[in-house]
Amino acid sequence: MSTSWLFWALLSAGFAALTAVLAKLGVGAVNPDLATFIRTLVVVAMAGLIVAATGAWQVSAVSGRGWLFLVLSGLATGASWLCYFRALKLGEAARVAPIDKLSVVFVAVFAALFLGEKLSAVNWGGVALIALGALLVARQG
Repeated sequence: MSTSWLFWALLSAGFAALTAVLAKLGVGAVNPDLATFIRTLVVVAMAGLIVAATGAWQVSAVSGRGWLFLVLSGLATGASWLCYFRALKLGEAARVAPIDKLSVVFVAVFAALFLGEKLSAVNWGGVALIALGALLVARQG
């Protein structure tokens, strides 16, 4: 398997794109909360199979701090998915997904504020362009 973060990030982006299109098709006549629940069950089953198949089921290796932040991350993921499916139910996937991807901008800001990560002026310019691009794609008319 590749050890390149870029390889995995590009795969993530591709699957995220499929997620938006497939979710929009699936949420049509379904309550968005139920759709999120079904999606979550599939994700849990898939992740469980991967953890079992790779022998990575070592729960005791997770520290108390790790548990805290993983649980909080799970709650944030659930909230994000619930909001995302509701947005897809109400709007066009081509407009909803770019606004959802403003998370890239939020990650840069939060990482700088809370994790002490440093971005160069060029990096911040890119973050600003992502924000502008998302808003332009999502714009009506």
